[in-house]
Amino acid sequence: MKRLAIALVLLLGACSSGPEPARTPLPSAPPAGEPRELIGLTGPQLQAMLGRAAFSRRENGSEMWRYDNPQCRAFFFLYVEGNTSRVRHVETMPRGRTMAADPACLNVLRAKPASPVS
Repeated sequence: MKRLAIALVLLLGACSSGPEPARTPLPSAPPAGEPRELIGLTGPQLQAMLGRAAFSRRENGSEMWRYDNPQCRAFFFLYVEGNTSRVRHVETMPRGRTMAADPACLNVLRAKPASPVS
C-alpha cells in the first residue's frame, strides 16, 4: 500500500505543469492581391516556367511548391480543380509592397529557373 501511495505521488508530480512556454506573436498578414500572370497555371505549366521546385508538400488536396534563389524565396499554393492542380496563391520572402508576392523576386526566378524539368 505504501508503494502504491508513493507511485501515485510520483505520477501526480509528473503531471504537474511546468513553466508556460514563451508565445511568439504571429506576423501580420501579407497585403492582398495576386500576380495575375501566375494565378491559374497548372503544375506542369509552372514547372515549364520555373523548373523543379526546391521543396514541395502535399496536404489535404493542396500543394505548396517553394522555389529558392539567393535573393528570395517564392511559395506557390496549388489547389485541385477537377483532375488538375492550379496555382491559387503566391507569396515571396521578402514580401512585395502591394501584394504578398514581390514582382522582383518572381522576375529573378523566371530568368534563372531553379532546375530543369525532368
